Amino acid sequence: MRGLLASSAGVTCAAALALSLTSPAVAARPVSPAAVRPASGAEAPGSTQSLPLAPLASRDFTLAPADEQGLPRRDVRHFSLAGVIWDDPDIELHGRVQIRTRAAGTDTWSGWQDLEAHNDDTADPGAAERISGHVHGATAPLWVGDSDGVEVRVRAEADRSAEDMARGSRTVTTAAPLPKGLRLELVDPGESAPASTRQEAAAAGDPHRAVAPRSDPTPEPAEDPATMDTSAPTAEPPEDAAAMDASAANAGLAGAGAIEIPALNRQQTEQELFALRAGELTERQRAKPYIGERPRIVTRRGWGADEGLRERKFVYTKKVKAAFVHHTASGNGYRCTQVPSLIRGIYRYHVKSMGWRDIGYNFLVDKCGNIYEGRAGGVARPVLGAHTLGFNTNSMGIAVVGSYGSKKPPTAATTAVARLAAWKLGLYGANPKGKTYLKSGGGNRYPKGKKVRLNVISGHRDGFATECPGRQLYRKLGSARTTAARLQGR
Repeated sequence: MRGLLASSAGVTCAAALALSLTSPAVAARPVSPAAVRPASGAEAPGSTQSLPLAPLASRDFTLAPADEQGLPRRDVRHFSLAGVIWDDPDIELHGRVQIRTRAAGTDTWSGWQDLEAHNDDTADPGAAERISGHVHGATAPLWVGDSDGVEVRVRAEADRSAEDMARGSRTVTTAAPLPKGLRLELVDPGESAPASTRQEAAAAGDPHRAVAPRSDPTPEPAEDPATMDTSAPTAEPPEDAAAMDASAANAGLAGAGAIEIPALNRQQTEQELFALRAGELTERQRAKPYIGERPRIVTRRGWGADEGLRERKFVYTKKVKAAFVHHTASGNGYRCTQVPSLIRGIYRYHVKSMGWRDIGYNFLVDKCGNIYEGRAGGVARPVLGAHTLGFNTNSMGIAVVGSYGSKKPPTAATTAVARLAAWKLGLYGANPKGKTYLKSGGGNRYPKGKKVRLNVISGHRDGFATECPGRQLYRKLGSARTTAARLQGR
């Protein structure tokens, strides 16, 4: 998501960690198909309401009306995810953005919730995606659950300082002007599920999961891998060319229209490595391939991506030398069965509201340990993302769904990050415990052209001045590196 070249250290982003992949207690819970909708289905395709903000009567008379903008309480169409955008992506919002919402069909309003104003995941300066003319500045999106009422306020950050005068001193209050073109974006991700995935839910012994639950901050228990179906179920064949392209990008990993890419054991993973990168492996890599077992990955088809939203073309870099861990800063009040809807909301926000070519992250991980394909182009390929300003080339972005500044990430999520990194980095011969060099494309921490030595598994803040992936998630990256290296057999 994100703000830009000049910046402060208070921002948002990523996710990552680690732990043993062998423990049933932290196994990924299969995604509820209830929240999945067809990639090209006609039912509930999702929508975005864009509402301009206007000056509010400020309670602080030292601020001008233009320094506080918002939207009075009002009824709106159903939505589940919200964010605020503005015209110029190179302008930062210095202030506080708050929202409160009404649960759909009730008279119950939430308390005021903060939106992360510094949304700093974005394409590199000069990239076609970045200079398209369609990109906006934006806050991080916030997941609020099914809602039909909203109120929002944006307040400029006041800077009070003492000024010496001939007759003494006085306190002077100034505020950086709010960006122009502030608009509230309310995203309805769509809710329907194709019949085939409802059948899959029933086959898994939980027919009630065909109804998507509302927002609930309580994490769900993990399931024993012995009870999980590791085959690759398929939905209806993709109906349009864009959906077929997204599916074909994973050819060899799963069949056309698959809603997930199944996990592989070590022997199968090594065989896949030889098949995918046979001409690029050294003799040493052939003799001893360091790669983690491929984890189960929910495809774009699986989380219900509307492939008609994104730009059709895929863009690749040469390799994957590093993984940047983020958090989505979208809040923790979600159930894992809602994550496909939540990702559809982030996807629509990134593309329709912020003006990106696709969702910015290469992968997303939820708090139950499920792994999701992000930007289209193939999970085994070096897809160019828009996640770490200045360092998107030859890297991948993994976003843990949630906010992890003060809240500790669940073990299931950090384990999934380690498993994913062990596999994907292993495809390109990268050691998760090692260091690598990346050339900066420009940002607020490193100038354009500077070669920077980074951990192979880094946090967003290592390449950009930001708080992302949150203090609690960032402090787990050391164990993520250790676990990922062990899973590679190092």
